[in-house]
Amino acid sequence: MKQIKPIVWGVAIIALGVIFGGNALGLFNFDVFFDGWWTLFIIIPSFISLVTEKDKLASLGFLAIGVILLLAAQKVFSFGIAWKVILAVVLITVGLSIIVKAMFHGKNDKEVEEKVKNLGDGKNMDSQTAIFSGSDRVYKDEVFSGSNLMAVFGGVDLDLRDAKFEKDTVIKAFALFGGIDIIVPNDVKVKLRSGFVFGGFSDDRKNVTEKGKYTIYVEASGGFGGVSIKDKKD
Repeated sequence: MKQIKPIVWGVAIIALGVIFGGNALGLFNFDVFFDGWWTLFIIIPSFISLVTEKDKLASLGFLAIGVILLLAAQKVFSFGIAWKVILAVVLITVGLSIIVKAMFHGKNDKEVEEKVKNLGDGKNMDSQTAIFSGSDRVYKDEVFSGSNLMAVFGGVDLDLRDAKFEKDTVIKAFALFGGIDIIVPNDVKVKLRSGFVFGGFSDDRKNVTEKGKYTIYVEASGGFGGVSIKDKKD
């Protein structure tokens, strides 16, 4: 499934190149700048995420917003009505997201919450912050004692593959219109508690262990962003 996303993007970019090239050579006349063409920057990524990502609800909400704006641009109804409908879509999506999380919360939620409260005191925890920028931290034979990660319109990478663990640790990750990648070694367990609005968490590890000596407790939250756990760099 992870391979589908870049393939779809590749096909979309090639199609756009063919259209521009064909128009320039006079092979055909296809107007890509129709009324509301800019909504494709919402519709296409939302559709791709709907197919490839686990968080279908947020993708469906964005797709609905893109379609509503496109219809307004095509004068099917006014933008005044469109914004009211979009507000309704956002409220319904957020409400459904809260209900789904409450009904189908992760089995580790309570355990992670307690561990974060007891271990995540911040005294020995490192911090990484990326605001309209990027932050990359690689541990090389260093002891990892926990970390606070924040990405706001930016990206944070935390590479723990060569880190040393002497006890259970905590990672607090907050992503707002940004992304956080946490790369963990194969011999460490990971338990998560997440709370996102229009965003989500994904575990992209190929080797997941339940027998590790130490555990990383991850508390992930935010909006319009995501946190990923991996066991290797993309």
